[in-house]
Amino acid sequence: MDLNDTPEQAAFRAKVRDWLEANKADAPPAGGDSGDTAYIDSRRAWQRKLAENELAGLTWPKEFGGQGLGPIEQVIANQEIAAAGVPGILDVIGIGMMGPTLIAHGTDDQKAKYLGPMLHADEVWCQLFSEPAAGSDLAAVQTRAKDNGDGTYTLNGQKVWTTYAQFASYGMLLARTDPEQHKHKGLTMFVIDMNTPGITVRGLRQITGEAEFNEVFLDDVVVPAENIVGQVNGGWATALTVLMFERLTIGLGSEGFGYRADRFATALADDAAAAKDPTTRKRLGEISTELLAVRFNGYRTLTALAKGQIPGPEAGLAKVTTVNAAIAAGDLLADVIGPDALSEESEWYHMISFLPGLKSAGGTEAILRNTIGERVLGLPPEPRLDKGIPFSELRAKEKEAVTA
Repeated sequence: MDLNDTPEQAAFRAKVRDWLEANKADAPPAGGDSGDTAYIDSRRAWQRKLAENELAGLTWPKEFGGQGLGPIEQVIANQEIAAAGVPGILDVIGIGMMGPTLIAHGTDDQKAKYLGPMLHADEVWCQLFSEPAAGSDLAAVQTRAKDNGDGTYTLNGQKVWTTYAQFASYGMLLARTDPEQHKHKGLTMFVIDMNTPGITVRGLRQITGEAEFNEVFLDDVVVPAENIVGQVNGGWATALTVLMFERLTIGLGSEGFGYRADRFATALADDAAAAKDPTTRKRLGEISTELLAVRFNGYRTLTALAKGQIPGPEAGLAKVTTVNAAIAAGDLLADVIGPDALSEESEWYHMISFLPGLKSAGGTEAILRNTIGERVLGLPPEPRLDKGIPFSELRAKEKEAVTA
């Protein structure tokens, strides 16, 4: 396998690098408070500038405003953006997950209405999946969507851990439309206008001090049937598409997040005692090995994508490995640097504080390991109470199993 840029890729890299060098003075800071309206507006403007200069939505088809390029070009652009020290797009959820899902499952009208404003950050999107009793077991969602029989649905329920809901224009929401079906089969995906009456957003304060995540309450929220993405009661297939892109975004984005072995090594080398300590070197070596494995597994995934193949559940392994290695790196840096690593002025403060939340994004490690074991390695599945049981009867069955 030749891991060097082809002449065409090298030319694309040079083009991206030259543009960033000429325009990085106009970029906002790479980090900021998601509750700061001025900062978010600056990030919207920067994404708009990236889109206008062919650096957003690179893998989207040209007919939808993208560049029709491959995933390798997207990685090259991400590498150059990170090297320039400027932020990438604001709406990673929209561009990386919601947009591709609309392209795959949406109607022509939905694509025409939503994709252009999404690409230019005129409308930011959020993902309305997790609930208090349905996180990693996503198919257990209880938010109800009642068919009113007049071309509309009424939604009631609660979502949680919703990133950017406080300023999102739209969200993609998974709701239960038929509780008499098996829990995976009675779900439907909706596009939700976040300004619809009946929607309440409440911030969840994180250890970083930010409120990037939110609770979202839906009380008699009326949504037109034309906002359904995919098929009625076929929302699980649409949700799997979103989750695949989410895990790819996290797994392939480790370097863009700043989770690089050379960055960690440089910080540790500044401490003479740590640089000579065999335990520190061993821990750094293990972290570096894991991150290098993620990088080369990412190349394998890129090759599959370039050939038109759809990555399977194995994409979740990159997410698990990336997050665990980054957490181990944060622990090592805190051990070497001491309390200063956790001060708000430290370059490591946000990473160390943010990573515990990222551990649950895209599915917890336990769920992803089960999925990989069953669907990739062919191991026997865990016993399940919910197989073939209507969702409306599931709670009673679970209570029977507990008291038995």
